[in-house]
Amino acid sequence: MAALKTILGCILIATVLWDAFETIILPRRPRTGLRLTRMLYALLWRPWKAAALAIRERQRRDRFLSLFGPLSFFFLLLLWVVCLILGFAVLQWAAGSRLGGGLGQGFGADLYYSGSTFFTLGLGEVFPLSNTARFLSIMESGTGLALLALVISYLPVLYQSFSRREVNISLLDARAGTPPTSVELLRRHSREMPELLRVLIEWERWSAELLESHMSYPVLAYFRSQHDNQSWLASLTAVLDTCALCLVGIEAGPQHQARLTFAIARHALVDLAQVFNTPPCKDIKRLPPENMARLRELLRDSGLQFPDCDEAELKLTHLRSLYEPYAAALAQFLLMDLPPWMKPQPAADNWETSRWGRGAVV
Repeated sequence: MAALKTILGCILIATVLWDAFETIILPRRPRTGLRLTRMLYALLWRPWKAAALAIRERQRRDRFLSLFGPLSFFFLLLLWVVCLILGFAVLQWAAGSRLGGGLGQGFGADLYYSGSTFFTLGLGEVFPLSNTARFLSIMESGTGLALLALVISYLPVLYQSFSRREVNISLLDARAGTPPTSVELLRRHSREMPELLRVLIEWERWSAELLESHMSYPVLAYFRSQHDNQSWLASLTAVLDTCALCLVGIEAGPQHQARLTFAIARHALVDLAQVFNTPPCKDIKRLPPENMARLRELLRDSGLQFPDCDEAELKLTHLRSLYEPYAAALAQFLLMDLPPWMKPQPAADNWETSRWGRGAVV
């Protein structure tokens, strides 16, 4: 029995330490193996998502969903701490509960001593009587301090990545409207194509940073933007829509840069869909055929020529099939809205609104 207890305690401790290493330190996404983090998020997200769907008001629902990302990490930390305390208590139990003090001996005393040692309380009510118990005490207190140090270093990295992500999303508000749309982005840059080129270059780098940060720290995908009509997924999809239109044949458009931005943005989208195991959706109706005429009209009114032929529509349909199914799958999983192709009318941008309503004038 002592051997089984020792094996069980070692498995608990090793599982938590390896999970913390993969979550915080390892700069790539683990693909196989049992992971407490994956199990916890799968267990928490489903009821949280169901509760959010029961909230009818959009803003309240989005505020509720925005709590999941930060809170889930603290739930994960709590799980790690409980498993480590339990694991060291089992090892003390396997060593014969060689503890002195007024609590007696047994697993209850081992568990209490393990908790006080992990948090380095030093109350003195229970103390080790054997070399093995002393060794386990030193190991546990060191593990607790190391885990605390990892968490303290992890949180700034997490929030810095979130902040860098949100900067370009906020900048896109004045460039592509709210919610961001590809047609609006092209219309507002119709006379400033070099500026559109610069925007696509910035979003090529942003997509690469999104891929790196969200693959390393998938919890960032649950962190939502400041406004309920913005999200990293909507912004990424709007940029992909813009690149697709440029590749089909917007006159004087930055086709070469659009191809580069499209490639890395799609790469980020597909890889993140794999991270969350969301298979691509098949039935997507973001741009029905009857809306193509309206799209051409809006672009033409802004001085942009979009090819009016079946070949252009087929090419656009093919490009959309490369990313829209993955975007739709992530949107359903994360409860985020995908942007329309054309800005809904009338609709004010976020920068044009205030706490007291619309009316900002530039």
